[in-house]
Amino acid sequence: MNAFMHASLGITDFWTYVLGTIFIVLLPGPNSMYVLSVAAQRGVRAGYRGACGVFLGDLILMVLSAAGVASLLKASPALFQVVKYAGAAYLAWIGLQMLRGALRNWAQRGQDAAEAPGVPVERTADPFRKALVISLLNPKAILFFISFFIQFVDPRFATPALSFVVLGLVGQVCSFAYLTTIIFVGARLAEAFRRRRRLSAGMSSGVGAMFIGFGAKLATATLN
Repeated sequence: MNAFMHASLGITDFWTYVLGTIFIVLLPGPNSMYVLSVAAQRGVRAGYRGACGVFLGDLILMVLSAAGVASLLKASPALFQVVKYAGAAYLAWIGLQMLRGALRNWAQRGQDAAEAPGVPVERTADPFRKALVISLLNPKAILFFISFFIQFVDPRFATPALSFVVLGLVGQVCSFAYLTTIIFVGARLAEAFRRRRRLSAGMSSGVGAMFIGFGAKLATATLN
C-alpha cells in the first residue's frame, strides 16, 4: 500500500501519516473543547455548525501549507512570532472568558438552569465563525500543518497538489469521526450539568485553564 501511494500519489510513508494523524487528532485541543462546549450548551445541530468551522479552518491551513506558507514562516522567524503571539493572546482571552463564566455560574448557582462546561457561548453567537477563528489559531493544527503534514509529500512528484488533497482528506475524515463523537458526548452530558451547577462551574474552570494552557503552548512553540 505504501509503495502504491508513493508511486501513484507522491505520498511517502502513508500509514505512518495515518497513525500520526489519528494520535494528533485525539490529543485535547481548543477545537475539540469548543465543539464539546457548543454541543453541550446548544445541542447537536449547533455542535455540527462549530465542527464545520473547524473543518474550514483546517482546510485553509492545508491550502496555505500546500501553497508554501509553511516554508515562508520557517524562513521568516519574525512573521512566525507575530502569528503565534496573536494566536496565543486570543486563546488565553477565551480561557479567561471561560473562567469568568465559571465564576458567574457559581454565583448564580441558585437559579434553575446551569450552563454546561466550556466556552461561554452566547445564544446569538454563530458557532461556525467562532470555531473557524479558533481553528485558524489552534496551536496543534498550526504545528501539524507546518511541521508534520508537509513531510509526507514527495517533492519530486509531478503533481504534489494531488498528494496534498489525499492527505487532507485523510485528516478531515479523522477529524470528522472524532468531532462527531465529541458532539454526541457533549449533548449527553448537557442534562447532567444542568442539574449540577457546582460541577458545571468546576468543569468550566478546568476547560478555561486548558485554553490558557493552549495559548501558553502556542506562545512557546518553535518550528524546529
